[in-house]
Amino acid sequence: MSQIFHPAMNTFAKASIFGAIFILGFLAWVMYDVTKSSYLTNEGIARNQPVPFSHEHHVSGLGIDCRYCHTSVEQSSFAGIPPTKTCMTCHSQIWTNAQILQPVRDSWAKSEPIRWTRVNDLPDYVYFNHSIHIAKGVGCVTCHGQVDQMPLMYQAKSLQMEWCLQCHREPEQFLRPRDQVFNMKYQAPADQLALGKQLVDTYHIHKEQLTNCAICHR
Repeated sequence: MSQIFHPAMNTFAKASIFGAIFILGFLAWVMYDVTKSSYLTNEGIARNQPVPFSHEHHVSGLGIDCRYCHTSVEQSSFAGIPPTKTCMTCHSQIWTNAQILQPVRDSWAKSEPIRWTRVNDLPDYVYFNHSIHIAKGVGCVTCHGQVDQMPLMYQAKSLQMEWCLQCHREPEQFLRPRDQVFNMKYQAPADQLALGKQLVDTYHIHKEQLTNCAICHR
């Protein structure tokens, strides 16, 4: 009985199987890398804004506290975006003719809010509450990065579920005293783990509940 395939095809078949495994592995690596890239997460990308507001100038240079502009951050799920009135508290007196601030003056004159572009924007299916995180000792820097060093605001973290779960599983690694939550220059102590465990007890954080789906998806 004649042989249909040449014996060399055995080598070809083995090479094909090996190549397919290699290609699939490579594609899986590419897909994983893409999901972590700024192309999908927007991490590290400054958004265009109607006014190029500099947190570095206002926070680090002028020493303005986060709560001056984000007034509801301690009581609400939403940190709050400052109304034009907040801007004009200062800019009705200083830099009154600066061209860069014309959108602010127009907003004030027309009683129309400035349409800021959200930088840290979670999907609609994710529930996030600023006030509870602050009450439990999570610093602004933990999620938003060193905003006092950002001439233009950008998303400092990936905000992906995996990133959130790092803190929810081991909050003691990230907590700080409540009176240091808004301190941009706070440095974690050498014994952060010991301090964190103490704060978990002091602030009544129930770690066993933090990874429940209902915590973030309601």
